[in-house]
Amino acid sequence: MPLAEVAQRLERRLELDTLYADYAACLDTDALERWPEFFTEDCHYRVTSAENYEAGLPLGLIYATSKDMLKDRVSALREANIYEPQRYRHLISGIRIDGEDAGTLDVTANFLVVRTMQDGAMILFAAGRYVDRIVHSSDGWKFARKIAVLDSRQIDTLLAIPI
Repeated sequence: MPLAEVAQRLERRLELDTLYADYAACLDTDALERWPEFFTEDCHYRVTSAENYEAGLPLGLIYATSKDMLKDRVSALREANIYEPQRYRHLISGIRIDGEDAGTLDVTANFLVVRTMQDGAMILFAAGRYVDRIVHSSDGWKFARKIAVLDSRQIDTLLAIPI
């Protein structure tokens, strides 16, 4: 493989690692007003169970089809919803490019989310994989589609914060 191609692949890998690290940091530091900026205007965001994903069922526990819907979700979290303060820690690994076509990448990655409550109690809140479509724009890589596929069908009723 020519050196220029190797350098291009490494650069893209670093850009994706940075995208996922910045995404996790945004959620983990409660900077939710920045969260929609990781997405394209006509994005698709969904949190669903593995069974529903594999069965091709379209709806999810959280479902949005535009950046404006993501902004509305953040507004609701800040202004309307009442829930106990908590902290999240996203661990994202195994980022893999599954397909590529003209500036668009199909990417999967594993995630674990640990939730810490105000009293210090910690639980493994969610585990699963992201099934993402990422596009390159003038501001860098953005999620055109992000589907959080949860390994467990037992879902905490307090799924307020995005995964």
